[in-house]
Amino acid sequence: MSNVTHQLFPGFRDVLVPVATGQSIAAVVGGTGPALLLLHGHPQTHVIWHRVATQLAEHFTVVAADLRGYGDSSKPVGDADHANYAKRVMAQDQITLMAALGFSRFKVLSHDRGARVAHRMAVDHPACVERVAMLDIAPTLAMYTQTSESFARAYWHWFFLIQPAPMPERLITSDPAAYLREVMGNRSAGLKPFDPLALAEYARCLSLPGAAHGLCEDYRAAAGIDLRHDQADIDAGRKLTQPLLTLWGADGAIQKCFKPLAEWQAVATDVRGRALPCGHYIPEESPDELLAQVLPFLLRHKSDARCPMPDA
Repeated sequence: MSNVTHQLFPGFRDVLVPVATGQSIAAVVGGTGPALLLLHGHPQTHVIWHRVATQLAEHFTVVAADLRGYGDSSKPVGDADHANYAKRVMAQDQITLMAALGFSRFKVLSHDRGARVAHRMAVDHPACVERVAMLDIAPTLAMYTQTSESFARAYWHWFFLIQPAPMPERLITSDPAAYLREVMGNRSAGLKPFDPLALAEYARCLSLPGAAHGLCEDYRAAAGIDLRHDQADIDAGRKLTQPLLTLWGADGAIQKCFKPLAEWQAVATDVRGRALPCGHYIPEESPDELLAQVLPFLLRHKSDARCPMPDA
């Protein structure tokens, strides 16, 4: 972890936890109380939560993790079918992380790519995930099957990053900071919402060896094996059964191109949600509004249920 992380998460401690052979997940941990896992999106890291983590830690033991392929977590070379970046595998990383930290059951607050991991985690591990909040996404399968010109223009990176290696990796690696500026700065709010320390940390992490490949593999899996897993759930009638809060930016592409509440109601049994007055990067653009929505939701219905620990 960098010194920047310590400045943005005062009082939190660093952990680096082995989750599979040769693979580790990095996280920061702070606070006390029931466990809350925070999962970030692309092209960021756990640092996206720096404006809400301290407040959340007043109520929870907060674990803000870097996804496989991102931040200071491991970045394995992708399999031929990208299966080692399937959201099923990325979800198991986080289940193993939480078990290693002593948490058999927990709540999840997730954004963007992390919310796609949270979706798979909640379906695959219903005994572990008590309730889940997802920020600014619709289900992956729904977004691909309903792709429009407006969506493709707004989410051009979905179609760039899935191109065969090493073309997108080579272009990102040539100037990682420029890639960040283009992806993040071209959203509705520009770069104004982002703390310079956070931007510097995102740039550091995207410059690490294997980082460009890791995020490309995340998207390649989403366009292939993840869609098959999602369709298998639909075919089998499997739904996300935990309470789900979905929030999205009123100024973003999810609001413009989809009906997010209806899409989540199609794949989950207990859904509520609304738009917030911001764009895509809700935790950094509208932290107060986010806390006002998620804290009442996350503080409800404590449970004593237990989650089976992963195999050793």
